[in-house]
Amino acid sequence: MITSGQLRAARGLLGIDQRQLADLSGLSVPTIQRMEASETVVRGNVDSLMKLITALDKAGIELINEGAASTGQGRGVRLKDRALIGDRSDDKALREGGQMPE
Repeated sequence: MITSGQLRAARGLLGIDQRQLADLSGLSVPTIQRMEASETVVRGNVDSLMKLITALDKAGIELINEGAASTGQGRGVRLKDRALIGDRSDDKALREGGQMPE
């Protein structure tokens, strides 16, 4: 499961807008908008949710579910260890956008 807050936070960590997330996930902008407008848990068909979660995972987002090991409490998102996701050609663009440290 992913909440609308996690989805917005993930986009914020990546420094991307809804259109960019739609492109990454293969979903439409209105679908992303509906997902983010959910009050709590994002609702959608299984295929769309899997596309969304897979896109976030490939972009380096780790979703933290309730009760999962974390230094904080509750739900959230965190960036994965960069070494675990390998070389990415768009890292430079993310750094230049001020979203990633060198």
